[in-house]
Amino acid sequence: MKVGFIGTGLMGLPMAERVLNAQLPLIAYNRTPEKLKPLQQAGAELALSPEALIRAVDCIVLMLTNAEAIRAMVLSETSRIALAGKTVIQMGTIAPMESRALCKDVTTAGGAYLEAPVLGSIPEAKAGKLIVMVGSTPEQFEQWQPVLCCFGAEPRRVGDVGTAAAIKLALNQLIGSLTAAFATSLGFVQQQGADVEIFMQILRGSALYAPTFDKKLQRMLERNYANPNFPTKHLLKDTNLFLQEAEAARLNPEIPTAVQTILERAMDLGLAEDDYCALFSAVEQTA
Repeated sequence: MKVGFIGTGLMGLPMAERVLNAQLPLIAYNRTPEKLKPLQQAGAELALSPEALIRAVDCIVLMLTNAEAIRAMVLSETSRIALAGKTVIQMGTIAPMESRALCKDVTTAGGAYLEAPVLGSIPEAKAGKLIVMVGSTPEQFEQWQPVLCCFGAEPRRVGDVGTAAAIKLALNQLIGSLTAAFATSLGFVQQQGADVEIFMQILRGSALYAPTFDKKLQRMLERNYANPNFPTKHLLKDTNLFLQEAEAARLNPEIPTAVQTILERAMDLGLAEDDYCALFSAVEQTA
């Protein structure tokens, strides 16, 4: 089994390294060749183009920013021809309708498609402890266990294509909403002159607590958003996708719309590349 990996950014690089750690032959491609040097040093082959990678492997793992980037890599005129008999494993965060459309187009080209978005960030990717949600047929899920288990010990099939993408977007909506709510409460406590540690002690002992609050607390207090696990711009992208799907489903969009506004303000403050907890500064700026 030979694995191709396209997209070696913040999450993609450690995920690709996990494939090598599992002793699976790996070929990698990135539009920025410099990002491939660590993989090459670890023993990966490098492909000069997406189509060359597709021709050389059994499956293509994608960890790309959006559906447009995915189409550019595997459904261009030259790549599409090489897809016959190959399996695409899409692991980025995209909308359910986008994933279903990709599945249709890959299948039409003679390939197979499954989605496997992940929950977790860079530390979990490095440790192989991501939560892997799979939208596929039961047969595909079994067939590609050796690859899926590189990223998380217990991949979970949640349904057909589209269902995993939906659950992933729902979870990322919670990332934005929980972080924005916590940032607002933290800012309020500070503005009122109350003791932040007492606030946290009470919060930790209550049913309101979520571990992500402590993970982001010190960063917010120090306004230190460097070395992001998940950049602000990517959370805004996912929030926008959720809003599009929510509108189609006729869900009330008020909460994610408020988060969208806060994230857009963070972008205006020049925090696009910083960790998403930078939305704390956007909350403060509003005040």
